Amino acid sequence: MSSEFKAGALSVNIFGESHGPAIGVVIDGLPAGEELDINRITEFMARRAPKKDGTSTRRSEPDVPEILSGVLDGKIIEGSPLCAVIKNTDQHSVDYKSISHLARPGHSDYTGYVRYNKSNDLSGGGHFSGRLTAPLCFAGAVAEQILNHIGIFTGAHIFKIKDICDTPFDPIKITAEQLEQVKSRYLPLNDVSKDEEMRSLILDCAGNLDSVGGIVEYCAIGLPAGFGDPMFDGMENRISQAVFGVPAVKGIEFGAGFASAGMYGSENNDEFCIEDNEVRTRTNNHGGILGGISSGMPLILRAAIKPTPSISRPQKTVDYTTMTEQELIIKGRHDPCIVPRAVPCIEAAANIALLSYFC
Repeated sequence: MSSEFKAGALSVNIFGESHGPAIGVVIDGLPAGEELDINRITEFMARRAPKKDGTSTRRSEPDVPEILSGVLDGKIIEGSPLCAVIKNTDQHSVDYKSISHLARPGHSDYTGYVRYNKSNDLSGGGHFSGRLTAPLCFAGAVAEQILNHIGIFTGAHIFKIKDICDTPFDPIKITAEQLEQVKSRYLPLNDVSKDEEMRSLILDCAGNLDSVGGIVEYCAIGLPAGFGDPMFDGMENRISQAVFGVPAVKGIEFGAGFASAGMYGSENNDEFCIEDNEVRTRTNNHGGILGGISSGMPLILRAAIKPTPSISRPQKTVDYTTMTEQELIIKGRHDPCIVPRAVPCIEAAANIALLSYFC
């Protein structure tokens, strides 16, 4: 099984299963001659790795990508797609044997069973697993470097975990340095004073055999005005398609988003001005996109991340092979909160969508 994002000349095809021998990605349509820093790619992917303080899964994978094609002497080459694989080395498939016919609440077990003629891989979620965000992050890290080369800089942070909020990005005056700085923090926060409170909440959820969700905020600066199209191929549409490729995402908003529904037009409208001989807006409720087209202001989006569905509390479910109701207790290694590890995943997906405008 594989999943593909395709826009313009760019296509990103992710393949493999959570408990298979390897997972990977094939990227076609990249601009030839672009230099890639492999160390920066592995640093990006390391941000997705589980934390060591009990707030993440105990599954431990080195996630070292092996590039099979598309790069020569550190540069992207013409005529050959970039292909990379990541070995799976820490699978515990036995955790799923006893529940192979039970629909785990919040998971795609039943829908996959129906959609794929009873042939979906249930071990670790198969191709539906968050494990597949590892090759997504590889592709997003490649996209980040190419975007940087043309003056576009991106970053993301934990906007909220449950009801604990971080300081939002400044939608007018965010800098590349600020976007880079947040990436180096253990929990990617603008306000580091929130770190202990968030960590404590996550640990409490783990102790209660429960989980918790939150929101990730992404920003891109340096994106020129004029990219995108109206209606069905607007910039929001394309970015949303990519961001919803992250399995835990359940919602997305741009700029003021849903808050704009409670505003007057006089509050929501962003008045135009001239600044440094460029057209700008005094506020940025539109999040850098108007009519599906980039405005030249910082692009701001927020993605809602659901609580990890694998929790160890008893839950009611069904055996969809015998059509009987059952009780389920999920075993295995699962994140009590996926939000910190989802930050680079959202960043990667949005980076890929932005890069598609330049390929």
